[in-house]
Parts: sequence; C-alpha cells; structure tokens
Amino acid sequence: MSRFFGKIRQAGYVVDDIEAAMQYWSDKLGVGPFFYKERVPIMNYRYRGQSYEPHNSVALANSGELQVELIQTRNDVPSMYKDFRDAGHRGLQHVAYWTDTFDADLDRLTQQGYKVVMEGEVGENGRFVYFDTHYHPGTVIELSEVAGPKGRMFDAIRKASEDWDGSVPVRPFPDLSNI
Repeated sequence: MSRFFGKIRQAGYVVDDIEAAMQYWSDKLGVGPFFYKERVPIMNYRYRGQSYEPHNSVALANSGELQVELIQTRNDVPSMYKDFRDAGHRGLQHVAYWTDTFDADLDRLTQQGYKVVMEGEVGENGRFVYFDTHYHPGTVIELSEVAGPKGRMFDAIRKASEDWDGSVPVRPFPDLSNI
C-alpha cells in the first residue's frame, strides 16, 4: 500500500510480441485468462501536450487483485511506452493506481508537484494520466479512473481469473459500450 496513492492495482509491461507474452504468462506463470484488444480505443490522447492517434495492443489479466497489463505499440506515435522501448527497455514500465475520484486525486497530485506527461480516455469515466516519474525502468505512475465501464470491465477480468482452469487463455476484450 502506498501512503500517497493507495494500493498498486496494475503492473504494466511493455513487450515486443504481445501474443508470445500472453502465452508465456498463461503457460509458464499460470496467469489468465487474458482479455486482448488489438487496437485499444483511446480518445483524447495527448503526450506532452500534443494530440496523437496511438495504435496500442493491450492484454489484461489478473493475478489476485493485481492486474497484469501487456502493451505492444504498433505505430511510432510519441508515448511513454515508446520512450521506454527507445531507451532499450522491455518489461515493467508502470504501476497504476485506480480511482473513482479522478478529478480530486489528479488535483491533489498535481498540487504535490506531479506532472502529467501522457493522458487519454478509454470509455466513459475511463480517463488516465501518466506522471513524469521515470527515475528508472518500471517506476512510471499511472492514475486510472475506474468510475465507468472500464472499472466494470476490470472487475469482470478479475472475476474471470478467480476460478480460471487454463482453458481459453486469450479472450476478446469486452465491449465497453455493453458493460
């Protein structure tokens, strides 16, 4: 538990081959099932204040309460994931804290000196920000809003992992408009 942010809810890994990474995590570590989206629908994406259209593939699974996120960038849009890769890194890129009081938490953290580098939205009430906290690989901090469909999807992914028997290790991402 972080005294500043609460529980770490997600560990985000930047990978070169998301399909191979899902297979490794499922087969060798027994984590799954993964919910996979070849192109995450990110709205209002900004990196260092500029708008872009990223093409990122994402796979999500849980190990207990900790969500594992696998991320593969599919284009050269500026991002903290691309920065991480360009620096020669692979693996743990960020830890995420989830909130249903996004505005208040973002205001509190920016008043404490945290600076937003990357931001966007995944579904209604699914905003996210990444702070400029990259002191060494794996220490970038994400604040992720879970007050809407994205939060319900995260709950469904966790529930799917609870009694997972290893079958169907890769599943389609739930449709956020129907969850």
